[in-house]
Amino acid sequence: MDHTVFRGSAEPLGATVYPDGVNFSVFARHASLIELVLFDHKDAAEPSNVIVLDPVNHRTHHYWHAFVKNIGPGQVYAFRAHGPTDPEKGLRFDAAKLLFDPYGLALHVPAGYDRVKFGQPGDTTSSAPRSVVFDPRHYDWEGDEQLHRPLGQTVIYEMHARGFTAHPNSGVPEDRRGTFRGLIDKIPYLQELGVTAVELLPVMAFDAQDARPGKTNYWGYSTMSFFTPHAAMSASKDAIGVIDEFRDMVKALHRAGIEVILDVVFNHTNEGNESGPMVCYRGLDNSAYYILEKDKSKYANYTGCGNTTNCSHSAMRRLVLDSLRYWVQHMHVDGFRFDLASIFTRDARGRVDRDQAIVWDIEFDPVLAKAKILAEPWDAAGLNQVGEFGGGRWKEWNDRFRDDVRRFARGDGGAIRGLAQRILGSPDLYEKDLRDAEQSINFVTCHDGFTLNDLFSYEKKHNEANGEDSKDGSDNNLGNNCGHEGPTDDANINAMRQRLSKNAMAILLLSLGTPMVNMGDEVLRTQQGNNNAYCQDNEISWFDWSLVEKNREMLEFTKQLIRIRRSGRVAASGTDLSLAERLKKAKIRWHSTKLRHADWSDHSRCIAVTITAADATQAFHIIFNGSQYDLDFEIPRPPRAQRDWLRLLDTSLPGGEEVRMTEEAVAVDKGVYNAKARSMVMLWGRMM
Repeated sequence: MDHTVFRGSAEPLGATVYPDGVNFSVFARHASLIELVLFDHKDAAEPSNVIVLDPVNHRTHHYWHAFVKNIGPGQVYAFRAHGPTDPEKGLRFDAAKLLFDPYGLALHVPAGYDRVKFGQPGDTTSSAPRSVVFDPRHYDWEGDEQLHRPLGQTVIYEMHARGFTAHPNSGVPEDRRGTFRGLIDKIPYLQELGVTAVELLPVMAFDAQDARPGKTNYWGYSTMSFFTPHAAMSASKDAIGVIDEFRDMVKALHRAGIEVILDVVFNHTNEGNESGPMVCYRGLDNSAYYILEKDKSKYANYTGCGNTTNCSHSAMRRLVLDSLRYWVQHMHVDGFRFDLASIFTRDARGRVDRDQAIVWDIEFDPVLAKAKILAEPWDAAGLNQVGEFGGGRWKEWNDRFRDDVRRFARGDGGAIRGLAQRILGSPDLYEKDLRDAEQSINFVTCHDGFTLNDLFSYEKKHNEANGEDSKDGSDNNLGNNCGHEGPTDDANINAMRQRLSKNAMAILLLSLGTPMVNMGDEVLRTQQGNNNAYCQDNEISWFDWSLVEKNREMLEFTKQLIRIRRSGRVAASGTDLSLAERLKKAKIRWHSTKLRHADWSDHSRCIAVTITAADATQAFHIIFNGSQYDLDFEIPRPPRAQRDWLRLLDTSLPGGEEVRMTEEAVAVDKGVYNAKARSMVMLWGRMM
């Protein structure tokens, strides 16, 4: 076949399909020559054609390009980059290494890929990851569009797309377990639970070998390609079929009224430090894609993963924005959670500038205008920007909510001061900028750390299975084992653990802000005390579907709380008011066991609050008893024209009675409410 080669165009980057061929373009400033390498099939050990892109005919400024006739979707290709090798100047060209396309829309990783081998000099062509030409325009979306649900009406479910159905007891056919297609099978469960969005741990193609020997990088925080789904999460064995399966999943979730938010990792890549593999970025333009140390042979490591992307450089910044636009336009995702987003605020020397261009590029980009953008506003080098990341469109994972709720739940003295801020949407963090309450993405647990069950079953991490002598993972877990480390047959301990779990779930789902539930917390999933299960692609991390029946009481409790939240009849329901306006207009009174006498001292472990809605249509009286004693709390008069307060919640009551919808609420005696030790109570009153 005639593979006539023409000059081609520098725009757009990547491989672009036309009726009579494909245009290739790649960024490589310091290269002296680029080779476009074509393969007859995805696992071919040797290329079928090598096209030399000389700087006279195939270079425009920093871009190398060519148009190749008579090829199209499915064509397997990669690059070789020639240039100086001088690590002390930040130059790491190695023409022996095959490099996949940074803008490649499909990626194939041969079975023989060896991460360690790719960190060593020498030819790795036979087993190198390579790109596959793909035309994203040809897919039947059947009228699908993003849902654009307001955050005030959103309940997020953080989950692992593989781990959700990988367990043999998932009920999913074996060939679909742990895949996007398998997740489709379990959408009815998500609908029944009541969540409105799934936040998927990384699904962009990642390096599963980026872990200790013998382990697997399960979480996926080791991105290879920023444009294609991870092949191992697909039932399809075809690089292009992987993409369509992902889109099938998005379309099915949208039909069920569930948004798709991707956890994206732009802060580093799988290439690691100077000993890591060369598969793409460092071989094309090392100093453009990465922040280097003063000794440019070393990589700045603000991520804890060996390298840090240089998001202040226009090439890396463009890559991030083009990737985000692609996932919105061609994959129909609804939003993004940015892992270690504070990396975006570091310049080429690692210095912090919160007004770095990329933060505002994402904020104001018209293609991303309706997408949800959520920041994990810290990095691994100690920078924490909770309450001050970006502008009004950026929402933040709120680790202050996590820690303050944990402190209260385990009975710490002085914890009520922090709790009071968190349940009202963290005004101490966001009120100064007149931000919405939904600015705060509230969570008690997430993929990183203890599960909810383990939070109240362990005081210390138990990461022995990771093979690092339990030196990995955080030591600041704020856990409470209730008197016994790990599983026990003691009925009293188990009852207390269940109550504390209900308290935490209730605070999460009934507070101002946007709640995020960790996968399996609603059925008390355990990781056996492992708080860093990134390398555990097994039953430690997978959703255990036997718990749906075993712990149905907790599941039903969670479902009811979500129903109450989504009914719009709680103080946390979304409005068009900003946080400051909402709190200013609402009438809020704090109490302890005595009305209007709140005790904020360090020895106090209980607090109560009466919140009268801004429109005066309803009121709530909420009691938090974090002490080890049953206490009588004075309660105010119910709202005018209503005879009694109605109880929506009491976490001390038996399963099935502890939470009720408003139409099923139970009247309580006037004057005093006896709140049991370590319990939460919510009373509701409606203006007649």
